[in-house]
Amino acid sequence: MIFNIEVNDKTIKAKKGDTILETLRKNGITVPTLCNMETFTPTGACRICVVEVEGRDDLVTSCSHPVEEWMKIKTHSPRVIRARRTIVELLLSSHPDDCLYCIRNGCCELQQLARELGIRERRLPVVKPLRKKDPSSASVVRDPAKCILCGRCVRICKDRIGISTLDFIGKGMETTIGPSFNNKLNVSNCINCGQCIMVCPTGALHEKDNISQVMEALQNPEKYVVVQISPTVSISLAEEFGSKAGKEMSGLLISTLRKMGFNRVFKTAFAADIMINQVAEELFQRLENGANLPMFSSDCPAFIKYMEEYHHDLLQNISLCKSPQQIMGSLIKHHYARQQKIKAENIFSVSLMPCTAKKFEAQREENTHKGISDIDTVLTTREVVRLINLFGLDMQQSVPELADSPFAIRSSSGKIIGTSGGVAEAVYRTLYYKLTGKNLVNFKIAPLRVNKNIREFHSKVGNHKIGFAAVNGLENARELINQVKAGRNDLQFIEVMVCPGGCINGGGQPITKNTEIAKARVKNMYDIDEKDSIKVSYKNPAVIDLFGKYTGKEKDSFLEKLTTTYQKRDVLL
Repeated sequence: MIFNIEVNDKTIKAKKGDTILETLRKNGITVPTLCNMETFTPTGACRICVVEVEGRDDLVTSCSHPVEEWMKIKTHSPRVIRARRTIVELLLSSHPDDCLYCIRNGCCELQQLARELGIRERRLPVVKPLRKKDPSSASVVRDPAKCILCGRCVRICKDRIGISTLDFIGKGMETTIGPSFNNKLNVSNCINCGQCIMVCPTGALHEKDNISQVMEALQNPEKYVVVQISPTVSISLAEEFGSKAGKEMSGLLISTLRKMGFNRVFKTAFAADIMINQVAEELFQRLENGANLPMFSSDCPAFIKYMEEYHHDLLQNISLCKSPQQIMGSLIKHHYARQQKIKAENIFSVSLMPCTAKKFEAQREENTHKGISDIDTVLTTREVVRLINLFGLDMQQSVPELADSPFAIRSSSGKIIGTSGGVAEAVYRTLYYKLTGKNLVNFKIAPLRVNKNIREFHSKVGNHKIGFAAVNGLENARELINQVKAGRNDLQFIEVMVCPGGCINGGGQPITKNTEIAKARVKNMYDIDEKDSIKVSYKNPAVIDLFGKYTGKEKDSFLEKLTTTYQKRDVLL
């Protein structure tokens, strides 16, 4: 039912069942919020979104109040502005004065609100509870002093990710948000996905910054500094440097990294092709033997940690293949180091990823051999932006360059793995060839590209009935896992990505509320897949050449370095 309401002395259309906030936004009227998140049930906790409704004595929270036909609303009356200013001033009275060097300076919602409301000085007494920073996690830093208790991190962790690491602790002025018993993140059940960072309006949650390690390595003449670029990072940088969202910036980024002093620049998508081939081979063997099915994907480190904590009875169902990041790290420290006659300990391997959990993955014991880690440090996309700005480089003025051999060529399958459904689609393309000896006629698998949290694709290939599923968000993954435990047997491969939409929306990506940007990134990935001549991983000539260099026991040793193991993890809190 559509009806008219009056807003700021003008008539606009409203839909029955919508909230006041939804109605205002649909009509191009902006009302600020702090606790509100799209697709989540509103709470009205922050009260920044209050509006004045004629006939009501109190101001109304627009995010939680349904719109009604009789309403006459003022969104920016003097009374409303005073209320919003008071709320922000109260928040600032207990907030640190370190905006100048805060990691969220310039993209802090509290700072933006203060600017919009014209708050230029403190009018209220300063009340700053002593709250210590928690840097214990390998991926996420928690700074409770900057927390404004909006609850967004609590809701995303519980309702979208399904982990419930964070919650409200204490009462009144002592209230804070943190893990159980307000303990450290490193002893909690946190899976390092970083989605709490993406919704935090301030600097209360942010990634662990590893830029200083990279700078130190670049300035050390004894270090041979190598960097790999995730296929999602080169796509998500565009919006940060004034280009159209989703534009491929790979060539410009490679050129910029060389100007910084990196000795070699490689593409993680090359290692993704190796992973896809190995996962397809592993699935082929499991189909032949009928063992440990369905097989779960292994490229999302947040999902792996979740399985180790809560479903260790299914660890044998996870692919043993390392993630593309770790495969590339192993290739650099072993194959490339030997080829170039460089000591592995003299190589400093940097990984540029859209994911905070990759920082945790790089530190896993399984990825360190004889004291040498496959990956020395991981930078998120946000850190890459800060690194480029630190060097004062203008990406737009660079001349695009190609990545270095021998890890420069990729198939489009190695590119699309950054979006939910991409790994499943890429693996199916290769598995089809292994089962039939023929190429797929149509490489696009539409059921794996639909906008659903759980996507399924079923087909008959040779003598096998194949069922593939792609899922993002652990709440959805838990549903499939429970079905598997209950006896469901029509799925042979399940791709799980913790972050909504996949790595393209990972916890290390540029922070934005614009959903169209995420859609543009995904569209660009599939456009690349449509245009590229090499669409399947098994046809990557550089991968074929690499595997051709190893035979016999040497090949067995090489393949062993591409696999990993998993362990049961006890959740302490």
